[in-house]
Amino acid sequence: MSKIKLHNSKVRKKEIFEPIDPSNVRIYLCGPTVYDRAHLGNARNVILFDVLFRFFREIYGDNNVKYVRNFTDIDDKINQRAKDLGREIQVITDETIAWYLEDMSLLGNLLPNEMPRATDYVAKMIKIIEDLVQSGHAYEAEGHVLFSVKSFEDYGKLSGRSIEDMIAGARVEIAPYKADPLDFVLWKPSSNDLPGWQSPWGRGRPGWHLECSAMSHDLLGDTFDIHGGGNDLIFPHHENELAQSKCCFPSGGFANFWLHNEMLQVDGKKMSKSLGNFFTVRDLIDKGFPGEVIRFVFLSTHYRKPMDWTQEKANQADTIMRRWYDKCRDIKNATKPSSEATELLSDDLNTPGVIALLHKHFQNKNFVQLKADANLIGLMTPEFNDWSVNFDLSKFETALTEVRSEAMATRNFGRLDDLKEKLSDAGVEVQMTKDNIKLIPTLKFDLAKLEHIL
Repeated sequence: MSKIKLHNSKVRKKEIFEPIDPSNVRIYLCGPTVYDRAHLGNARNVILFDVLFRFFREIYGDNNVKYVRNFTDIDDKINQRAKDLGREIQVITDETIAWYLEDMSLLGNLLPNEMPRATDYVAKMIKIIEDLVQSGHAYEAEGHVLFSVKSFEDYGKLSGRSIEDMIAGARVEIAPYKADPLDFVLWKPSSNDLPGWQSPWGRGRPGWHLECSAMSHDLLGDTFDIHGGGNDLIFPHHENELAQSKCCFPSGGFANFWLHNEMLQVDGKKMSKSLGNFFTVRDLIDKGFPGEVIRFVFLSTHYRKPMDWTQEKANQADTIMRRWYDKCRDIKNATKPSSEATELLSDDLNTPGVIALLHKHFQNKNFVQLKADANLIGLMTPEFNDWSVNFDLSKFETALTEVRSEAMATRNFGRLDDLKEKLSDAGVEVQMTKDNIKLIPTLKFDLAKLEHIL
């Protein structure tokens, strides 16, 4: 196998990936803020890192890869949600975490090795802040503690932004107590109606950026292999994480590689509630989209390219997966992944290339390898439980048989032709012989149209 190459956001190009310790490969993904259902875009980096996790376990061994994904369970959005609903914060966060884990599981994602909650690491965050203040990288002002950006000369290198761009960037708050507009909050005061912890600076709570530095250091050390998330996190979140971690733990390098995925669109437009194209993962599951179909659509676009979710892509994925299951259903023990599949993933996790390879295996009737290579990217795994058998076309075949018998007897074929036309319009090929009727989904298969025929 060729050397693994990954696009490292830190240098904005592909680099050869060599783990710090092949017996302890360490990766960290910024997880969700748990106040509501995960929207469709939230699933993209989870699927990306699940493929990375599976691939690394194949290469380095199941027990030699440590994958950490956190939960942000202390945040102003959570506080506001609790206030709006009149519910306890922990009740909301516990419920939302359970939803999230269920939804991500339905998409075929393995559980990470560690899933820390921010609230369990507040003591470590306070210690980090104390060290940053002592070393001159942070200062107290009006009950807040802020990181001094000017104290870290490499600030801005990860995102490649100018000072002007960074000041105008998301979540950069201009406040009178800041010595510099770019300085960011490490600790802020809490009123009596908000969650808070005692600290040297009074009762308060940590800033958003600090938690990942605390959790990653505790679980992965001061230098680990890969950190990732959506590209909307590069600035300010990941830029700030990097700065505070490098200053607090100067002997370490924090993350050697940064992986960032592009954003998701729906029908060519940015997903937005105002446009009516905003979906949660649960919305699609409840509408009947199998989780594996959603995963297939995501994997069909490279993670560094914008991904467009459309009904047509989902329908095509549904048809393809049903065809593959039909040929692979009886294969119980798939072989090892092919060298072609591992080579493709070695080139910056080229999942569209693996999908193309799976089509090739199907065309060549190499169904054992089809299943093995599909498993490598989390398709056709036992967790999906062969959902394709849960919907079949037998009731339409029965209806066609009855209508054809009636047509043969009356010599009136209008109703038969109408039913065949509707099935064809729904993307179902009708094959009729003297003794048999067979219905075959095509790439134009449209489940929504099919449901309204009978």
